[in-house]
Amino acid sequence: MKTDTIAAIATALSPSGIGIIRISGDEAIEVADKIYRSRNGRKLSESDTHTIHYGHIYDGEEMIDEVMVLVMRAPHSFTRENTVEIDCHGGVYVMNRILQTVIHYGARMAEPGEFTKRAFLNGRIDLTKAEAIMDLIQSKNELARKNSMTHLKGDMYKRIKALREEILYEIAFIESALDDPEHISLEGFHERLEEKSDRIINDLKHLISTAENGRIIREGINTVIVGKPNVGKSSFLNLLLGEERAIVTDIAGTTRDTLEESVSLDGLTLNLIDTAGIHETQDIVERIGVEKAKKSLTDADFIIYMIDSSIPLDESDYAIIALLDSAKTVVLLNKSDLEQKVTKEMAQQAFTEENIPDILAISAGNKEGLDDFIKLVKEKFMDGTITFDEELMVANMRQKNALVQALANMEMVKKSLEDDMPEDFYSIDLMSAYATLGEMIGEEVGEDLVNEIFSKFCMGK
Repeated sequence: MKTDTIAAIATALSPSGIGIIRISGDEAIEVADKIYRSRNGRKLSESDTHTIHYGHIYDGEEMIDEVMVLVMRAPHSFTRENTVEIDCHGGVYVMNRILQTVIHYGARMAEPGEFTKRAFLNGRIDLTKAEAIMDLIQSKNELARKNSMTHLKGDMYKRIKALREEILYEIAFIESALDDPEHISLEGFHERLEEKSDRIINDLKHLISTAENGRIIREGINTVIVGKPNVGKSSFLNLLLGEERAIVTDIAGTTRDTLEESVSLDGLTLNLIDTAGIHETQDIVERIGVEKAKKSLTDADFIIYMIDSSIPLDESDYAIIALLDSAKTVVLLNKSDLEQKVTKEMAQQAFTEENIPDILAISAGNKEGLDDFIKLVKEKFMDGTITFDEELMVANMRQKNALVQALANMEMVKKSLEDDMPEDFYSIDLMSAYATLGEMIGEEVGEDLVNEIFSKFCMGK
């Protein structure tokens, strides 16, 4: 089947040393030949695959740029199509001028993610690998990069493929036994299927359980810093960032709105929100900031509640404590270098016995306690380690939803076995699980979903 030829700038649209224009399709090499001239007059169509050539790009008789051109013939390319990459000087105007020339001579502008979409449609990658490419491009830290590479290597695909093969075997066995009961016996089948269903169910549950860690690694931990005015929230934010980002004064209520920043701590990304101090106020601007601070607590993965330990707890502190989810809260007793009016034991007593959060003493002003805080974050979110080389984690909500649906199907198989239902009941639910897992890796997927997934990619990829 003949495909049209697409082109796009594959590097960032900003001044740089090198820019790359990518061309892919049946006529990619022929299109490039129309604008490329080598020193010896040899055409790209005469060259072998995976060769690089020095020359110039022309629009008619006008030389545009000095370039290196890489030729990759089908099927030995990312898209499994004829592919040409033009390495030019990385000026924005130069890159755009070459792209427009490529389009003028026979290519069309690629849609976002169309190169990767073609790689998927041509069978080079599955959907989990395609999504891993996008996640790798967007990775914010080392853990996100490693998790993306695990998917890109095909570990998730192999895992799901193996589960589908196990399910398909049982479907085929049931159908064969029903069609030819004289030669294929179902004796002992129920017990075998029950054992296999338990194993598949446990495997699916484990994969689903990794989804939250996968989200945290990919997107970062949504972290809210909350407390009364002037307890040191902004000072602590600046300590985490390593720069004076938030304004710090002795005047209460300096932070009147939420301030958002991101920081990487040993591979984990905290999406920090420094909120206005929560207290009663008549100032309309401050009041809006306080309400936004309260709302941010609901959506937070992690809450940092700061207390000025040099002054006793008051009604405002107890009002804030009433808003907190202790399971995802750490209490920081700031200003530990001053005389302590609030100890760890006193802070514990402010919470119910069943919901006492982790409590640390720090001094943001003196830059003390940061290492203990980082260690605690690791323990809370990563069970004390940040090494996931061996762990396979679900990458996104689409994958999680597919696994949840497959799990529901397998649990229906288990229930049918317990209720001693006829074998064709098992077959229906097994087929549903098989199809759902196929959707996850792209072996059974509609055009609309494919288009939606690849529309989220950047141009040129």
